[in-house]
Amino acid sequence: MLATPLTTVLVAFVAVMVTLQVASSALVWRRLRRPLRMPRGPLPEISLLRPVCGLDAHDTETLGSSFALTYPKYELIFCIASPDDPAVPLVKRLIAEHPDHRARLLLGDNPVSGNPKLNNLIKGWDGAHCEYVLMTDSNVLLPPDYLQQMIAAWQPDTGLVSSPAIGQHGEGFWGALECGFLNGYQARWQLASDEFGNGFAQGKNLLWQRDFLASVGGPAVLGRDLAEDVGATKLVRGAGLRVRLAQKPFAQPIGRRSFAQVWSRQLRWARVRRAGFVRIFASEILTGAAAPALATGALVALGALPWVVLPLGLAGWFGVEWALARAVGWPSKWRDVFAWVLRDTLIPALWIGGWSGRGFVWRGTVMSEAPPRHEPGERKGLG
Repeated sequence: MLATPLTTVLVAFVAVMVTLQVASSALVWRRLRRPLRMPRGPLPEISLLRPVCGLDAHDTETLGSSFALTYPKYELIFCIASPDDPAVPLVKRLIAEHPDHRARLLLGDNPVSGNPKLNNLIKGWDGAHCEYVLMTDSNVLLPPDYLQQMIAAWQPDTGLVSSPAIGQHGEGFWGALECGFLNGYQARWQLASDEFGNGFAQGKNLLWQRDFLASVGGPAVLGRDLAEDVGATKLVRGAGLRVRLAQKPFAQPIGRRSFAQVWSRQLRWARVRRAGFVRIFASEILTGAAAPALATGALVALGALPWVVLPLGLAGWFGVEWALARAVGWPSKWRDVFAWVLRDTLIPALWIGGWSGRGFVWRGTVMSEAPPRHEPGERKGLG
């Protein structure tokens, strides 16, 4: 069959998507295999704030990791909104078991925004004493050199250091699906983008220089957007600074999930991305295997390719992700591969769902999209 304009476009699209799949995986592999460059000289003091709400299965492990850090000077502040929260006894016990640490539990809620996490964190921010303040979600498992890794990413043009999460210990198929979304999809794209100096904040880990954030209004200003990570990215870029990611992401134990929980969480994040970075989100329909597979199927139907190219192409597509996961220690069993196939099948549906709603419910709080604000450098009418 002779080439036509349609087949030429389809072949070019598939080639571009395969190149992006391979190149992004190679970039992340190279990044995660590089030796960590730890900071030299005196290290600044860091206030580590950990917001806690309710009890999760791995809380003893993740919150307990806060006390095993090798950083020489840091204070640890746990923030819980309600004194009746079931996590209060656990946090008090952990503090009592580590009397040699500068650790405190602060209770109370200060409604400075529509974001319940920020309302919980603000008392920790007000009570922090150090030059740098790091806000870390309660479900992140901190390695001993966590603070060194975060501060090592700081450069003169940095306004914020952040990091995506890597899903580990997913139980059952739906736990594997959650890990697949976090690892080979979201973290891969974020880390690859950061290799070009185009980092995006992730709310799980936010390291601020206190004077900078205080000068623009403190954590409350992050509540202007649907999520604090979107607000943080816009704030830093608006100041002419960069968001940088730690060289290696940090683990989040996933445990058992239901499909409804995975879908709800991914739909929430899709709406956050659409509300915060609409032009980037518009291109997400092309990510994953679904779009190139449909294009390849069309080429097969047009007689431009033999049918065997489609299954071989899909095997190669997910084989690249499997090779990356194996090389860097992410979950990569057969169950995980089947979960990746389902993940990429769901991406178009999540993309549609991202456009169809203007908010979501998070931990019982209705999160609504604020009136649109123009990103730095964006002209009105082009959003």
